[in-house]
Amino acid sequence: MVTAPGRFTGRTAIVTGASRGIGLSVAERLAGEGAKVVLTARGPEALAAAVEKLGGPEYAVGVPGRADDPDHRAATVARAIETFGSVDMLVNNTGINPVHGPLIELDLPAARKVVEVNCLAALGWTQQVYRAWMAEHGGSIVNVSSVAGVLPAPGIGFYGASKAMLNHLTEELAVELGPGIRVNAVAPAVVKTRFASKLYEGREDVAAAAYPLARLGVPADISGAVAFLLSADAGWITGRVLVIDGGVTLTGGPDAGEPIRATR
Repeated sequence: MVTAPGRFTGRTAIVTGASRGIGLSVAERLAGEGAKVVLTARGPEALAAAVEKLGGPEYAVGVPGRADDPDHRAATVARAIETFGSVDMLVNNTGINPVHGPLIELDLPAARKVVEVNCLAALGWTQQVYRAWMAEHGGSIVNVSSVAGVLPAPGIGFYGASKAMLNHLTEELAVELGPGIRVNAVAPAVVKTRFASKLYEGREDVAAAAYPLARLGVPADISGAVAFLLSADAGWITGRVLVIDGGVTLTGGPDAGEPIRATR
């Protein structure tokens, strides 16, 4: 992994769903390049462990809570400004998929929860950081989407629909918030995390065979791209959805396989 030490010195990031997987990898990457990081997740113990992994309270703080809770969002943004003095970057990483199967059989209350967490919470975080800091000072935002929002994904179709909505929100916000705030997204294929484990456990070789690069993703594949999009190196990029997929969408997309039931 090639890093750029000091690239984010003097800047503060909020990373949601950051106690493990892609979110934690993003937080580690940003902290390693000089940022102060505020992490959110539902589990206090896992969050505390993540903060220690980043070097402790001098470099990171954790604020437990649910991404779709407006009070939690407000408290987290206030904590970031109080502790580190700014909120220059936001990574909307929290996502859920508690449902699996054809859309025609979808449980609608569960579907509403997916939209609340995967879409409306991301918009809520963006509104909060905008009002508290970025409207006056500018900033950069990256949403963590999915290739399921780019191509049909049988079995996890509503998860894909929620990510397609997140992609469109990314584009709309980029238009509305420029030039001071850039908004982009990353759309990973299958990444080896607990969230996606049902898609490859016991069949990783088979799953990876569809990928021209002959492997599944790892969190660092995503965190490097997120760091780039947040940085000045991407200063003329906004409203883009960067597909990070080992080339699998060139061959028709990954096999949805089993359901993703965990949360990031």
